[in-house]
Order: sequence, then structure tokens, then C-alpha cells
Amino acid sequence: MDATEISGDTSPQRVVTDAQGQPGGQTRDRVRLAFASFLMLFVELALIRWTSANNVFVSTATNFVLLASFLGIGLGFLNARTQRDFLRWAPLTFAALVGFVLAFPVILATLNVGATPYRGLRGMVALPRPVSLGIIFVLSVAVMAGFGQAVSRMFVRFEPLAAYRLDIAGSIAGIAVFSALSFLDMPPLAWGVIAAGGLAVLLGRGSRWWQWTAIAVVILLLGMDSFAPHEQWSPYYKLSVVKMGTKTPAVYVTANNVPYQAARSLAVLHEQKKFYFYPYSHVTRASLKDELIIGAGTGNDVAVALSEGARHIDAVEIDPSLIQIGRELHPDHPYQNPRVTAHVADGREYLQDSSQHYNLILFALPDSLTAIAGQSALRLEGYLLTEQSVAQARLHLAPGGTFSMYNYYQPFLLARYATTIDQAFGHEPCVQVGPPLGGRRLAVLTVRASGAVPDCANVYHGASVAPATDDHPFPYLPGRSIPNIYLQILALILIASVVAIKLAGGAFKRMSGYLDLAFMGAAFLLLETKNIVQFALLFGSTWFVNSLVFAAVLLVVWLAIETASRVKLPPPMVLYAVLLASLVLTWVVPQESLLSLPSVVRFLAAGSLAFAPVYLANLIFSQRFKDVATSGDAFAANLLGAIVGGALEYLALITGYRFLLIVTGMLYALAFIAGKSRLSRTQQA
Repeated sequence: MDATEISGDTSPQRVVTDAQGQPGGQTRDRVRLAFASFLMLFVELALIRWTSANNVFVSTATNFVLLASFLGIGLGFLNARTQRDFLRWAPLTFAALVGFVLAFPVILATLNVGATPYRGLRGMVALPRPVSLGIIFVLSVAVMAGFGQAVSRMFVRFEPLAAYRLDIAGSIAGIAVFSALSFLDMPPLAWGVIAAGGLAVLLGRGSRWWQWTAIAVVILLLGMDSFAPHEQWSPYYKLSVVKMGTKTPAVYVTANNVPYQAARSLAVLHEQKKFYFYPYSHVTRASLKDELIIGAGTGNDVAVALSEGARHIDAVEIDPSLIQIGRELHPDHPYQNPRVTAHVADGREYLQDSSQHYNLILFALPDSLTAIAGQSALRLEGYLLTEQSVAQARLHLAPGGTFSMYNYYQPFLLARYATTIDQAFGHEPCVQVGPPLGGRRLAVLTVRASGAVPDCANVYHGASVAPATDDHPFPYLPGRSIPNIYLQILALILIASVVAIKLAGGAFKRMSGYLDLAFMGAAFLLLETKNIVQFALLFGSTWFVNSLVFAAVLLVVWLAIETASRVKLPPPMVLYAVLLASLVLTWVVPQESLLSLPSVVRFLAAGSLAFAPVYLANLIFSQRFKDVATSGDAFAANLLGAIVGGALEYLALITGYRFLLIVTGMLYALAFIAGKSRLSRTQQA
């Protein structure tokens, strides 16, 4: 997403000449601005995905590269008319970032207690977390500062609303192209050709040999990364697929440098992974008419279900590449069996939209990446493992049906999921515990829709840990708190932002008149975050849903700009009052009340609740920005606020996401108060 999207910035720079005083607004300038905006958003999305695929530390730090991108783009806008030339150095910083990430990856190598888990190339110990993250942050800021400056230099040639329309058009194109490449499973080379080639276009004919060399290095390095042996890219992960073993062969899959799955034959599963068969000890073959497997992956669970006599299996997997790997490489080829129907879908979404009932429902290791689970991140399986989701699964059980889930759990996770089942079903589950793995212990939890589980040796009577919920979908967070590692990272990001803006943008006194814009920036980021998580719950945590939400936000911003340019807006007090009323309405209408609605009605209702505040917020932005004296300083204040908003997002770890609406309302109230104070001082002067 674009930093101007987050800020709601309409950059009302009245001057329509470039840095040399030349008039702007020609067709060539329009194309260049739209192209630069497209490229800026495209590179931001690519960096977010690519760095987390190669560095485990980045994948656990929510919004890390995103906030670095905001800072970099803001620095670029602050220097639209200065002699500082970030764009000139962008090829070198881009090559340095790509080279560093590939030369110093972070790989989870082991789960053994006492061993150093993180490794780099050729088994070397990985760089310390602060060093690794610090270098990536600085280089990401430097790269995006160049792209941000390319946009800002063209932006100031236009009337503000005309410029912002072109910026939005380019940003939507960036989302569309990146989404298309994700759909086609394209590797980083495709992203690199577009990003580096586009950078060459922005630099123009006056490019120096060293700039061309750096651009070539970027493409070369990303090409090497794309064609690394045994690697492929899905819409979600970098997947490494390796077949190993002779007596007991298996196909091992790692995702984003983390051990993920291993496709094994039935014979090997019987010998080494007996837990796959535990749920079937509580059901009869005659009862297995229909079975649902969520988290079907490469097919182990499906192969076991077929061997145990299931007459029809709905196998749900969110990542299409895993199903394809299973089709091609699983020793027993379960996906080719006519009794199996594969569904590429989010598990929670499938439960919400399906009317089918099952004799057995399995949550089959859907959280296979818990070894490095970002406790603050809304992960793909986050909404699948909440109390409401398990209750939804119960509704899909046929009379006498059975529900089971299994994995290698940390002690608190085993207690949490057992408690979740207890609260959703009304009685404790049967628990079967297996061997440990790196501080985790294998466990299978099984429960029936009603009555005791047949042939159960042990009913869970352990500790009780509050379940994850749809409002607080963080199953891997032991309690409602912000872990120290996140507080440290956020503190460093905020300090770095203040220092960078001070050094590259001048005195903060220049931004003192734009405190209201800082509050707006923080509020708008929280508002967008709430929309993303809400749509993930209602329509699935898929890359496609996220892309649609980003594009929809941009379209709503565009609609607000068009409204502001054609209609006389009411006074700010009226707009703020209506905005706060829309936030209250969103608070009053609980998310879960929308889940039972038909898909089309659910989309319309969710869209109205989610995007009305976005539209109203951008009307306020448009009105405010029309009269700013210096759009660069105004944007800097707004950007700094957006970065603070990214930090405030972590409050959801304590309060849940719904509470962010209250924080958003408070920030907009502060923006209104700051704006009134500014007007009073102006009138007195």
C-alpha cells in the first residue's frame, strides 16, 4: 500500500512548476507520475513479501518493512524540491538491500532445546536479531526514499487533486500487477525486472554506468534467488521442496526458511507418525461417510483418511502450491483418488460458507509454522483457531460426529486448545500425548458433538488457558500483553523515524502547525488495519482478499477526492461528527452478526461499515490540505503520525481489534481539537 493512501494526503501544493520552475501538467508528466506511483507501491509490496521470505526475524515483526517504507517515502516527499537526491542513489541502496538479505538470510535450522536455532548460509550462525533487522530497516528506508522522491518531484507539477488522482491510479495498478504475479506464482525475478527496470526508466537517459551496474546486480541476484535448486514461490510462501531418504523416503517442504511439512507414505506414517491415525481409533469405518480435513497440505492426512475407509473427503488447503506438490510428489498420490475433492480456500471461510455436515472433521496441523509464529501477526490460520471457529466446526458435524485437531504444541497451546474445545462443545476433549519435539509435545485432541469419546483412555483435566477469539485472534500469544521484543523493536523504529526526519527534513518546528495531521495519520492507519482484519474474518485470510481491501481503500480515497473537488463540503465540525458517528456504528454492530449473512449481503454490509469511515476521513483530509502553507511539512507530520499509528496497532495484543475503533475515535477527536487550536492561534495573529 502507498504511504499517501495511509496518510490520506492530497498534497495540495499550489505551485504547479517543477524544481527548475518549468510548468507541469502535460500528458508526459501525467504518465510519469502514474508510473512512479505504480512503481513505488509495487516495490513496497515486493520488499514486504521478499524480505520476510528470506529472513525469519522479519516475518515475526509485524509491519516492520511497512513502517520502514512509510518513513522512506516520507523522506522522499520532504525532499521533493531540495538538492538531496535520493533517487540517484536508489540503484545502489536497492542492490545493497538485495545483496544483504541474500548474503545473510535467517533460517530456522533446529527446534532442539539448547541449540542455536537460527542459521545463515552454509550453516553459519545467523547475525544477531538487532543487527539483521537494523540493517534491513535502514536499507529499506533508503530504497523507498528514492522511489518516494521520484513520485514527489512529479507530484508538485500538478494541482493537488489532479496529482492525487494520478497517484491513486498508479497505486491501484501496482496492487493489480503484484496480485497478478502472485496468482501466477511468479518468482522474485519477475518482481525484480519490473522494479529495477522501472527504476532505470525513472532515472532516464542521464543514468551513469554505476547506476546501470547496480540495476543489473539487482536483477542478477534476484534471478539467482528465483532459480535456486528445489525452490518455488506460492502466493504465500517461498517453498523449498526436497526429496530425501532411501529406506523411508519423504518429500520435505520448508516455507520462508522454516521447516513446514513432510509428505510420507502410509507405511512410513504407520512407523514414524502414528498420531495421524489416533482420531480413527475413536470412530468406526462404517461411520466415515463424509470427512472434512482443514489444512490438508501435501496430502498425508488425506492418504490416512482414505486408508481408514472415508468414502468422501473434502480436503481444504489455503495454498494451491501445496496441493500441487502433493499431487505430483506424495508417495501415495491421495489427491488423484476420486473420493477426494480438493478445495483451495481459507478454512474458516469454508466453514462459514458450507452447508455440508461431516462424520469427522480434522484440523490437520493447520498451524505448522508455530515454531516461529509471529505472536502479533494475524496469521493465515489465526481465525481458524478461535473459540468461534471451533464452535462453527461443531455445527458442521453430523449426528454422532467427531472433531479432532493435532500438532506438536507448546504446553500453554495444548491447554488453550483443550479449553477452547471445552467451551465450544461443553465438555473436555479426549487427549492423546506423544513424543516431544524441541520443547513441544505431540498431542491429539478429540471430542464428539455429544457424549463421551469412545475408547478414550485420558480426558483432559489440565490447566485452563483462555481461548483465542475472533476479536483477539492470537493463539500463540500466552497472555494479553505486548512481548518485550516488540516493544524494543517499536521503540527503535520510532527513535529512528524521529532522527531520520530531523536529519533529512529540517527542524520539527516547521511541522508544529500540523499536529492535527499527525493525529489523522495515526488514526487512518488504525482504521485501515481494522478493515483488513475484519475482511479476513468475513471472507478469508487470503492474499486475494487482502489485495481487494487495499484496492478498495484506494478507490474510496479517490471517491472522497472527487467529492471534495466537486462539492462544497460542510464545516469540519460537521464532518468530524459524522465520522465519529460512523465509528460508533461500526462499534455497535458486532462482526459476528455479519457472518451468518449470505455472501453478497455480507459483502455489502461489511463494505458499508468498513469504508464509510475511510470516505469521511478522506473528506476531512481533503478539506484540511487545501490551505496548508507547505505540503512537504504537512506530509511529514502526517507520516510521523502514521508510523505512530503502526505502533499503536500493537495495542490489539492487549485489547483486541475492536478496541482499536475507540483509539481511532480518540485520535480523530484530538485531530479536531488540534485543528481548532491552530485556527484560534491564526486568528489571534
